[in-house]
Amino acid sequence: MISLERIETAGITLHCATAGDRKGIPVILLHGFPEAWFCWEKQIEALSAAGCFVVAPDQRGYNLSDKPAGIDSYVMATLVQDVLDLADSLGMSKFNLAGHDWGAAVAWCTAMRYPERIEKLAILNVPHPGVMKRLIKKSPAQLLRSSYMFFFCLPKLPELVLSRNGFKAFSSKQPADLTESEKARYIEAWSQPGALTCMLNWYRAALLRKQRFAGSERITVPTMILWGKQDPYLSFELVAPSAAMCDRVETVIFEEASHWVCHDEADAVSTNLIKHFMG
Repeated sequence: MISLERIETAGITLHCATAGDRKGIPVILLHGFPEAWFCWEKQIEALSAAGCFVVAPDQRGYNLSDKPAGIDSYVMATLVQDVLDLADSLGMSKFNLAGHDWGAAVAWCTAMRYPERIEKLAILNVPHPGVMKRLIKKSPAQLLRSSYMFFFCLPKLPELVLSRNGFKAFSSKQPADLTESEKARYIEAWSQPGALTCMLNWYRAALLRKQRFAGSERITVPTMILWGKQDPYLSFELVAPSAAMCDRVETVIFEEASHWVCHDEADAVSTNLIKHFMG
């Protein structure tokens, strides 16, 4: 059974979904843009039933979590610290970490900077940060796929465009087969006061000079990369060099899945996460 609670950490209060025995294997799941904790709902249920204690926060700026003002509040070092502070608040000295999209970027960076805190890492459809930086500089195709990110960095205009007609523009940033109730759930999350600007501030913060993040590029913890091959935003050619940055890695490719692999292959993703975290 999934419980919803607000967890006060050293730096911020995060709205979280929790499930499972608190003595179970600790797992933190990080959503991406423009998601919320419930993108992981099926995985939360499966992992907790298998014996894990699962925590899936609405990350800062999203849905019902705190929404600090200012672009500076969303630099990577702060996002990583949120994960550590959440784990500390729950008494997790070490934990398993999975992330999708922006959540995967945070997960990569957490493992780069604080490997001593991570038992195992799972990454869904986002490349290693160093690999992404290198490819986007030399690949016009990936630059085109990522062009929406530059639009999101503009002031004010993205908020106007994305919120029009009941957030219709977001339909391309979500799985195509969401039910009406699932769509309504997302619209409610995006409609929270200040949420849309805070969500976009993750992209805007990426352009700040202070965004440079200290940490070894090598990933030393056991890692699983799960990837939907039909991702329209991120090239499949990012997978192999990302895996090469990991000392111990398993790669799982879903041939027909899109960027939204948690949704498109929900059961298979759950099975692989259970195998990885509990193996």
